[in-house]
Amino acid sequence: MKDYLVVGTDKKGNLRVYATVSTGLVEEARKRHRTSPTASAALGRALTAGVLMSANLKGDDILTLRIIGDGPLGTIIVTSDSAGNVRGYTQHPGADLPSRNGKLDVGGLVGKTGELYVTKNMGLKDTYTGSVPIVSGEIGEDIAYYYASSEQIPSLVALGVLIDTDISVKAAGGYLIQAFPGVASEELAVLEERAKSLPSISSLINEGSTPEEVLKMLLGEHNFVELNKRPVSFLCRCSREKIEQVLISIGEKEIIDIIENQKRAEIRCHFCNEKYYFEKHEMEKLLQEAQN
Repeated sequence: MKDYLVVGTDKKGNLRVYATVSTGLVEEARKRHRTSPTASAALGRALTAGVLMSANLKGDDILTLRIIGDGPLGTIIVTSDSAGNVRGYTQHPGADLPSRNGKLDVGGLVGKTGELYVTKNMGLKDTYTGSVPIVSGEIGEDIAYYYASSEQIPSLVALGVLIDTDISVKAAGGYLIQAFPGVASEELAVLEERAKSLPSISSLINEGSTPEEVLKMLLGEHNFVELNKRPVSFLCRCSREKIEQVLISIGEKEIIDIIENQKRAEIRCHFCNEKYYFEKHEMEKLLQEAQN
């Protein structure tokens, strides 16, 4: 099943609902960053959250999710846009912990204490940043708490990543259900109870359930109204041209230091782990541009 996002509502228009399969993009992140199994699950949940949380963005708007916990994984940073493109990384991709109760200990790896930040860059408009304390480190619960506390939107969030025996990503995905203003909290509570009776989201996806089918399981077979769907993917915005501009911006002194002390410059993009190499003659050309 290819990665995609579905957006919809219930028939009464009381809820807005989102669900996604993100197996391919989470596996792409795992391969690029060479993450441990538990780090793959943590980063995968955050990337999936980015897809869901940016579904209502417009145009060139960008959402940045930062999870700064006190666990061995360090900081997770994810950025996503309205077109379904997401990228991200974690500070210590090789960090891992033993399984806990037969499950990957994502909460332990992220940490139980810290902060979750959500920044929305609205293009030419003001940038908005909201933050909440981490409540569990499981990421889904933390994002639900963010919406309830920072944006006053009651939300049901599920994120899941299933790791195969060869440490590749076997299944990944999630859903986000939010109540519109004025909707009774009991309606979301009913959905929470229904969600508890279902297998985990990663298990459902592994068994072949589509995002549409997952939402129908939650809302009821005839209570889901699909509005649109779009593909989602791991896509980084870095390029050699952008890296050149970064090098020019560091200034003449630093460029001269690189030319004199290194045979070539190696610049790595944190988000996608792509490496860019600049030979001595290329650095000299950039120096000329920096001096102009």
